[in-house]
Amino acid sequence: MLRLIARLLRVLNSETNPGQISLGFCFAMVAGLTPLVSLHNLVVLLLILILRVNLSAFLLGLAVFSGVAYLLDPVFHWNGLQILTAPALEGLWTSLYNSTLWRFARFNNTIVMGSVVFSLALFVPLYFLSNGLILRYREHVLVWIEKTRLMQFFKASKMYQLYQSLPHFGGGG
Repeated sequence: MLRLIARLLRVLNSETNPGQISLGFCFAMVAGLTPLVSLHNLVVLLLILILRVNLSAFLLGLAVFSGVAYLLDPVFHWNGLQILTAPALEGLWTSLYNSTLWRFARFNNTIVMGSVVFSLALFVPLYFLSNGLILRYREHVLVWIEKTRLMQFFKASKMYQLYQSLPHFGGGG
């Protein structure tokens, strides 16, 4: 877990596009809040591999949102029950359940339905919120840290120069 946090801090402090980091958190929310072994998470995995998404942000977000999901299961159950028992949607659910693909997706499960709807509803707001927070972090906190005497001392040291010369860590090479 500490390694993931260190990677996330490295990503936040790097030149990585904030949108890639935010997208990693958003896809992690969908995969983490919903049951892990499911058809829609295969689609999420495919999108992660196709799009430029930060994997460190995704893995850290997946760990966080998977833990939060257990606390929100009663909310997901209630939400899914309301959606699946809505009289206006009864015909839709019956026809989808008669299809093998939709039965395999397990959307007739209240927790699956509730968590998918919940996570998809929060996808865009989380993207913009995390994108804004990353930009504010870089503009205020990172700039302040760079100006501290401790950071100035560290950047002048040979240890920092060695860190920068290693391609796996600091970048140069």
